[in-house]
Amino acid sequence: MIAETVCSAVSAAGLGIAVVTAYRKRYLAAVRLAAYSLVPVALVMTGIVGWLAGTALSPTAWAGFGLLGAAWLLLAGTRAVERRRAGAGSARKAARKAGPEAVAPEASAPSLGQGRPARPASRPAAAPRPAGQGDDFSDIEAILKKHGI
Repeated sequence: MIAETVCSAVSAAGLGIAVVTAYRKRYLAAVRLAAYSLVPVALVMTGIVGWLAGTALSPTAWAGFGLLGAAWLLLAGTRAVERRRAGAGSARKAARKAGPEAVAPEASAPSLGQGRPARPASRPAAAPRPAGQGDDFSDIEAILKKHGI
């Protein structure tokens, strides 16, 4: 009974705020507020609020939630142990023993296709400038070079 009264009051307050928002010519926000305001009354009318109130105050329901949590912990624990025993550990050990030869040398280079020439590995150095010229922009050039521009 109290939950239904509280939900009705919350809905009435929300609809009042929606009316004030609509009066301020913010119609989209007013409609959104009205929609949110109708949710508590709808939950009361469907009986969900009564069911939740009965569940929240029931020791049997809380024991059931505790059992669900325990079951989840047991399942998660067995999966963790199963992963440790599975091939993931042995695959890592084999990769450590193999060292850098485990990866093919061509794997680190990008595949560019057959018709395209390879790009040079580095850019040519910028030509040196006279002492009086370009000193003002040296910090800007450094930033641009840092970002590859």
